Amino acid sequence: MECKIRNVSINYETIGEGKPIIMLHGYAVDHRIMSGCMKPIFNERNEFKRVYIDLPGMGKSASAEWITSSDDILDIVIDFINIILPNEKFLLAGESYGGYLARGILYKMAERVEGILLICPVIIAEKKKRNLPQHVVLINNYSLLAKLSPREVERYHSDLVVHEEKIYERYKNEVRAGVNVTNSKFLKGIKKNSYELSFDVDNLDKVFQKPALILLGKQDACVGYKDAWHILKNYSRATFAVLDRAGHNLQIEQEGLFNAMVNEWLFRVKEFSDGICAKGTFPLPPNST
Repeated sequence: MECKIRNVSINYETIGEGKPIIMLHGYAVDHRIMSGCMKPIFNERNEFKRVYIDLPGMGKSASAEWITSSDDILDIVIDFINIILPNEKFLLAGESYGGYLARGILYKMAERVEGILLICPVIIAEKKKRNLPQHVVLINNYSLLAKLSPREVERYHSDLVVHEEKIYERYKNEVRAGVNVTNSKFLKGIKKNSYELSFDVDNLDKVFQKPALILLGKQDACVGYKDAWHILKNYSRATFAVLDRAGHNLQIEQEGLFNAMVNEWLFRVKEFSDGICAKGTFPLPPNST
């Protein structure tokens, strides 16, 4: 589907009915990194509407000369939400750069956000200022690597910490497929001009009191995990998990834990929406004194 925002064509896909979830992918990939990891979860659920967007210059979405910063991209995403979901409340799920934008949306329109999921989120925009572990490969699969070209081996080795056939297939279809169609010239311009948002997305006016889930990879050498601890104070109902055996593609390398924890987050969201549990307090049973 297509949504025109300031004459820029934004590609998106909507699946299902119910409470909307805006799915925001990372930098230089496309919506497939989100739809790939979310599809198994929603095969068993039907109470949420998934809205997958391709960010400007990525996937099938267009770019424009006037889009020169992350602020411009954030404004486009907010305009998109207001057009597609006018006056509706929604959930946010953001991966990497999408987790950075998701916190920007929360900063600007927290009253409409019913819950937030952050997957290996960018915390500090400038990479050299991040607290990063050294890249390691925990599990090698030499028979798999022998089938790949030298360039594929280099990419796979640098992007993943677990080498398995299934993980490689998902990485190829959900991550590299998006990278292969991205507008790299446009994205290099954003990085050069203003990748960092002009405001501190984590300087919230008040604590977010609805269900949150923050997932990080212990071996994530791209955004790290230590910096994220400092944002936990903003989320009174957050589960914060650092998963071993996982790098920046945590959702692929730790599929089972990822699915279980996202399902648990959705359970808490529904529980909160139904009024069973609000702001950490439980309602008294009928006829109680």
